[in-house]
Amino acid sequence: MSRPEKPKQMLALTADETMLQLTAARAHGDAFAAPIVVANAAHADAVEEQLGAIGTMPSALILEPAGRNTAPAIALAALSADPDQALLVMPSDHVIADRDAFHAAIDAALPLVEQGWLVTFGITPDAPETGYGYIKVGEEIAAGVHRVARFVEKPKRDVAEAMIASGDHAWNGGIFLFRADAYLAALEQFAPDIVTSVRTACAGARRDGVRVYPDADAFGASPSDSIDYAVMEKADRVAVVPVAMGWSDVGSWDALHAISTGDERGNVVNGEVIMLDSGNCLARSDGVRVAMVGVEDLIVVASGNDVLILPRGRSQDVKLLLEAMKG
Repeated sequence: MSRPEKPKQMLALTADETMLQLTAARAHGDAFAAPIVVANAAHADAVEEQLGAIGTMPSALILEPAGRNTAPAIALAALSADPDQALLVMPSDHVIADRDAFHAAIDAALPLVEQGWLVTFGITPDAPETGYGYIKVGEEIAAGVHRVARFVEKPKRDVAEAMIASGDHAWNGGIFLFRADAYLAALEQFAPDIVTSVRTACAGARRDGVRVYPDADAFGASPSDSIDYAVMEKADRVAVVPVAMGWSDVGSWDALHAISTGDERGNVVNGEVIMLDSGNCLARSDGVRVAMVGVEDLIVVASGNDVLILPRGRSQDVKLLLEAMKG
């Protein structure tokens, strides 16, 4: 269902609202300014339509002429903000079920952010996932805030199990909090080519209302790098706030089934679906009627002319299926 023209964050997967709308809403109100959105230029209309529908229009909608990973994308936002503003950086396709816990973690981090620290949020792990990076949580430097001892690449299962057992590791959820000037200063130190390219792209940007179109040639000249590699793994004053907040990146249909409220037999249904004598299934359709009888542990997704059927536990194999379809 996630396609280039309508990616996951534009879909309503976990609620009536889309994931983009839910992300904007969890950082909305007196404590937060209007969002700065960095997006693919092809999604400009959809972003404005979806955020306008919930009354959270962005102060700037920065439209990347090309994807250059997260470090340059966040630099675009930092250069659009006041230098001393604290930026809460959130992917727009994650679920956070406990907003109060998230806000409490933000409040705990803010005093260090004001001192120039770069803060990330460590997700309390509930399984030895091998698809996530991890953060080793170091000494406590303020109430609820710890120094990052090290970042860990996506581990093999035995390593993940050992880190979970140690009790001092968290998942790296890719959510950050720092002052705009602190992030840009770290980029200047550790990835100067990125910040130079992005500054040039912003200086030559075209503006149309809230829409900002950075110069394509200058932005395209930026190295493509993640914020983790470019800055967080190299900077000295990097902190982590461990938090259990019902987080999921909804990276698969299995993950969606796990975080959704099912019926008495564990079925999660959306759209035109009829289910009889079946259990622990996820079924959704955006058009055609789907009927399921006497089945267990299936994922069935009908979107347009495409129908996906697979057993629960195998939804990561959708990536292999897509590669096979391309071939």
